[in-house]
Amino acid sequence: MAGSGGVWGIEIGQSALKALHCVKQGDEIVADAFDLIEYPKILGQADADPDQLIADALDQLMQRNDAIRDRVCISVPGQSGLAKFFKPPPVELKKIHDIVKYEAKTQIPFELSDVVWDYQTMPGATIQEGYALESEVGLFAMKREQAYRQLAPFKDADIEVDMVQLTPIALYNMVAYDRFHERIENEAFDPDEPPTSSVLLSIGTDSSDLIVTNGFRIWQRSMPIGGNHFTRQLTKDLKLTFAKAEHLKRNAREAVDPKLVFQTMRPVFNDLVTEVQRSIGFFRSIDKKAEITELLVTGNTVKMPGLAAYLGKNLGYEVHTLDRFNRLSGDDVLSIPTFRDNAPTFAVCYGLCLQGLGLSQIHTSLIPAEIKTERMIRAKKPWALAGMAALLLGTTTQYALTQRSWQTTHEKLWSGAAQAVSSMSSHSSDQKSEDSLLVSRLTFLNRLGEEISGNAERRLVWLEVINAVNAAIPRAEYPDDKIPSIKELPLEDRIDFHISEIDTKYYEDLAEDWYSERLDARYKEEMKNWYDLMRDSAPPEELAEDTGPEEDGWVIQLKGYHYYNSPKHKGEEGSQHVRKYLTTAFREKPITLIDPQGNPITFTPEEFGFSYPILLNDNQPQLVQVPNPDYDPVAAMTAMQLRADGDEDVEVETQFLEVLRLDFVFQVVWKESVLSERIKAKRLAEEEAAAQAELEGTGDGSGTDDDVDADPDSVAMAN
Repeated sequence: MAGSGGVWGIEIGQSALKALHCVKQGDEIVADAFDLIEYPKILGQADADPDQLIADALDQLMQRNDAIRDRVCISVPGQSGLAKFFKPPPVELKKIHDIVKYEAKTQIPFELSDVVWDYQTMPGATIQEGYALESEVGLFAMKREQAYRQLAPFKDADIEVDMVQLTPIALYNMVAYDRFHERIENEAFDPDEPPTSSVLLSIGTDSSDLIVTNGFRIWQRSMPIGGNHFTRQLTKDLKLTFAKAEHLKRNAREAVDPKLVFQTMRPVFNDLVTEVQRSIGFFRSIDKKAEITELLVTGNTVKMPGLAAYLGKNLGYEVHTLDRFNRLSGDDVLSIPTFRDNAPTFAVCYGLCLQGLGLSQIHTSLIPAEIKTERMIRAKKPWALAGMAALLLGTTTQYALTQRSWQTTHEKLWSGAAQAVSSMSSHSSDQKSEDSLLVSRLTFLNRLGEEISGNAERRLVWLEVINAVNAAIPRAEYPDDKIPSIKELPLEDRIDFHISEIDTKYYEDLAEDWYSERLDARYKEEMKNWYDLMRDSAPPEELAEDTGPEEDGWVIQLKGYHYYNSPKHKGEEGSQHVRKYLTTAFREKPITLIDPQGNPITFTPEEFGFSYPILLNDNQPQLVQVPNPDYDPVAAMTAMQLRADGDEDVEVETQFLEVLRLDFVFQVVWKESVLSERIKAKRLAEEEAAAQAELEGTGDGSGTDDDVDADPDSVAMAN
């Protein structure tokens, strides 16, 4: 039996249940118990009952180890979950969660409420002044129903699982601790010159996991080929039962004709090598700086005679079988023949134990949150019951003391006072009731008066503002409203603006509270840039004397980005693109509304109340990666296969696009007014303009006859 304070790492495989118990003693990890329980039948066989076989194996594990009382970490197959790794832009550490949540919505093909997900920043990230630079984040997810399905056998066996981890990630934790620990602890990760990588191939019963890692970064893929494929090949070609074929596979060298056995299994050997080559080739296409130096193989299938040598010969790498662990001690376990013979199959359990002991690089867990909450509540129940018991004891004591005090009082002494109090209470209740009735009537009359005399136009003010702001944001018009593909119209040629946030703030004094000296300088600089771009001239002289907005008003802020930053748009890219469209729209673009008679009426942005449009940040576009909307994984894999077969003309669609993106913050002042006030001001301005035009066309009538005679041109204008 294992000692307390350790961790059980349990893997439910297709052919056997593997369990390893480890404890931490000083700086060493000591294995003090293990178990390997083979099923009577492989779970994938047609006549097998997987649920019953797993339940029997767990029951046997509990009996052999006097129940499981320590922490338990289990693994789930890689194909049961999702593991994605992406590089966020340089960002504050506290904002990484928001980026990951957005990435989760994009990468996970299900509603987030239907999945269990977790994330972690990979080792090697550079942290400077609270910003994460050159970082990579791992995103791990599994459907909620799948998580409960994996936990069901342990729940039935009354084993409480503390952590759930994907098998490939458990293997990475094992390799990172056992082989790359000095590199991770002592070296700084340089993305331009990354350290050499190793390929870890874990060959399972029905599938295999391939992991490429240099300790700091990881790439993994599950392949649909495993040890059973060799058994099925023998069953098919040699006309054997499954059990006999499995025995012949494991003891090929003792067969009557070993050469025939290996020739029969050769197609499966070739398929395995092809899958590994294809996976490594795809990895090299996305990480051209990686240098692979070795192939590590694990899983009981690697005990098949000649498999490791065949892989090394055909892949061209130095092959090492993980039949021992460099940093795992505990002779009581490691010296047992059963463990030595099956050491390659305990790599996953070793990685799980490392995570349970807090020594792994990736410590995410896919335990559903509701299970964690339930356990937390269960752990706090004894304390809650103790608190309730103490509270009940206190209230009972208080009640007993109060009851005793009541028993010593004399009713006759208090009867007069009690009657006076009762009378006054009745009078007070009558007065409160009458007062409440009068207050409710007054409230009704006030509300009725407000409804009758109130201005219904104010209900529409913000709807009009939202429509005006929305209309000011430029959008490209496409035929039939169909957005073209990336090949037809690249992102850098699209004028579209992507507004990610709209915010408003009211200022009682714009000049005092908002329009600072720094903002004044920024606004005048922006107006100079805008006149240079749109008017090819200097701004008017009165701009230099402008002291900013006065009185109260609203400031509307837009945050967004655009991709119109290609060098071929020189002079109109980056901030110039914002000035050309957004600044111009808030200065000149007409705003059309519907008047009370149902007719359209047009206002200039100034008549609507907009003024002082400012691009706050004049930044440079940054190169970012965005998901390729045209990316088809199946088509990409097919194209890569064709290229691997020698067809160099096939174009491979990338999953992500690298494009220049400009993030900007834009503000504009809005003076609040209702529609009727705007209409009145517009008509008044039009009447004044018409009167001024008439005055300039006819003269003001103040000249004398002598003046007319003296100026023939004036006579002509008067006539």
